[in-house]
Amino acid sequence: MKTSAMKGGSMSTQSSGASTRRWHGVHKALADPLRIRLLEALWEMPQSARELADHVDLPADRLYYHLNQLERAGLIEIAEYRPLARGKVERVYTPAVTEPPADAANPEDMAEFLGSMLDATRADINAAYRSKQTGGRREIDLHRGALRLTDEALAELRSHIEQLATRFGDRDAPGVWTRVVIAVVDLQDRPSPDTATPD
Repeated sequence: MKTSAMKGGSMSTQSSGASTRRWHGVHKALADPLRIRLLEALWEMPQSARELADHVDLPADRLYYHLNQLERAGLIEIAEYRPLARGKVERVYTPAVTEPPADAANPEDMAEFLGSMLDATRADINAAYRSKQTGGRREIDLHRGALRLTDEALAELRSHIEQLATRFGDRDAPGVWTRVVIAVVDLQDRPSPDTATPD
């Protein structure tokens, strides 16, 4: 199955040179716990550095470097420029969709992208467990298994995943932000259609 990034009910399996996020260095951007806190805060709602400063109890001028690192890694983007007094404006940040490399990406690029995704997922899980240790309530479900899937069954599974992503992906729906990571990877080569055994 092609690697996908999900947000707001969409699963993207295509990318071009113009739209592909700069996913290199995601693991470095998430190496700092403060940046993870900033990213978590932005999942609640788009915010400016000034608003984020109130959330993490730090001066806004100490956050610009970290926000720049998250933006360079393609984890956040500027949602709007909000006008302030005296003709000034402030940037309002929001989480960005991290698109996978194109199908033609070499194995090294794909491995780096997947490594970054796993690093980000590990950070999410660690943050959730830290919250649980301090009395917070966060649900964490992990499952790893192997299924035997025909081409038809694989297509059906992909369709179900797409439907669930669409059904629960409304950004304005009530509830808490929940990270969902799904990997479907063949463990064996599939027979080509012309060599498949007839029924």
